[in-house]
Amino acid sequence: MKEFLRLYLDAYRGLSTPAWMLALVMLINRSGAMVIPFLGIYMTNHLSFSLEDTGTVLSCFGVGAVAGSFAGGWLTDKVGHFKVQLFSLICTVPMFFLLPELNTVLKLAIGVFTLSVISETFRPANSVSIAYYSKPDNVIRSFSLNRMAMNLGFSIGPALGGFLAAISYTFLFYGNAIAAFCSAILFFIYFRNRKGTEKTKVTPVADEKMESVVAAAKSPYRDLLFMLFSLFCSIFTICFLQLLSTLPLYYREVYQMTEANIGVILAFSGIVVFLLEMLVVHIAEKRFTPRDIMVMGTLLCGFSFLILNLAHGTWVLYAAMFVLCLAEILAMPFMATVTLQRSTIQTRGAYMGVNALCTSAAHVFSPFLGTRVAAIYGFNVLWWGTAIVLLLTSLGFFFVMKRMKFNTIN
Repeated sequence: MKEFLRLYLDAYRGLSTPAWMLALVMLINRSGAMVIPFLGIYMTNHLSFSLEDTGTVLSCFGVGAVAGSFAGGWLTDKVGHFKVQLFSLICTVPMFFLLPELNTVLKLAIGVFTLSVISETFRPANSVSIAYYSKPDNVIRSFSLNRMAMNLGFSIGPALGGFLAAISYTFLFYGNAIAAFCSAILFFIYFRNRKGTEKTKVTPVADEKMESVVAAAKSPYRDLLFMLFSLFCSIFTICFLQLLSTLPLYYREVYQMTEANIGVILAFSGIVVFLLEMLVVHIAEKRFTPRDIMVMGTLLCGFSFLILNLAHGTWVLYAAMFVLCLAEILAMPFMATVTLQRSTIQTRGAYMGVNALCTSAAHVFSPFLGTRVAAIYGFNVLWWGTAIVLLLTSLGFFFVMKRMKFNTIN
């Protein structure tokens, strides 16, 4: 037990104070993340939208996320990560107050699209900010710390949101607005004049796990191996994001669960990632290559959806969610890290923009495809198909990452 505790604490040692503050900003912001997990249920139950219309509106969030990620990466390289993050946090506040007033498919689709454009500019800027304020040898753990805070917030937000939805869905939108405003104030106060630790050049290193090279500054869109890697990241995320679209609908329609119970399961996922991510990443990065970790995470993600078809019962939902959390812990931090290691200082914003674009594109296709497959063929076919796609994706990661070379992050 002492050895386990020492290992757990070691995972947190050496992280910079700004990295902790970025995590705190993320925690506050994500603690108000009540809208997106319940948006599908809100549309089907409260607004009486069809399953297909619900998927269309959720896909509009993804289309906006694509535009926001592209704009966020471009703006980060032009005006800096501080201004982009502050703009995103502040401007999402009025949008959350506006959304409850939109009650048709077209109006809500436009509102969700606009919200997504604004909110998703935050993602690439935040990733660059983490690298900027982190010590070079702690970048992976800094990303994991940020994600840990995000998931702790995600456990608080949906749990609270599930109970608020039972009273009024309007409270979900207002809660999100308040959290975004508080995180914006904290971010501005702490980071407005703060300098980072990042150097102005890339230093090459080589070891047994990664061969490093100093690459010329170039557009990520001309980096073929990176774009293939990004494609597989997007496919992985399309499958993973069933967590926010079809999984809550599955809980509601197949298991007849209430919003409060659905919120508890989503909160469980956040708690698992919060408790285990730093420890698992700390162990994994010392014992395995990024390629091995990405392959393992992708296979676990497929298995998590397969579990839903192998047995029936509430315990199955929690078991599948636990495996999905392990998949997220292994795959997600290393997607960002590999992207950073493939970039240079001059192209970091653009590369992280592509990384964010993968997630944003997944927000388009995940609900659009998932809801339609579930409506036409049923949830069982959806889970089998997701597992097969992820198996093929793991093979893609294996062969593409085998050929990739990287820059050090400093």
